[in-house]
Amino acid sequence: MIRKHSATLHGHRTSFSLEDPFWLELKTIAAARAMPIAQLIVEIDDARGGDSNLSSALRVYVLDWIKSKAERSTPGDA
Repeated sequence: MIRKHSATLHGHRTSFSLEDPFWLELKTIAAARAMPIAQLIVEIDDARGGDSNLSSALRVYVLDWIKSKAERSTPGDA
């Protein structure tokens, strides 16, 4: 299910829509990085290009995080 969420980014309120699994994974990532989820969202927002919206940037960040985690746990070719 897609849910609307709100955050304050550099003093401005904004909202974004995310499916529950992406929201839960963002919370997991924030905990793993020992940071508040709001700070993680600001970081992702600051890094996104002008051609993507915040919801998309959050989803791509989660995907990249999961992919990099999988790569780290996969034994390298020797």
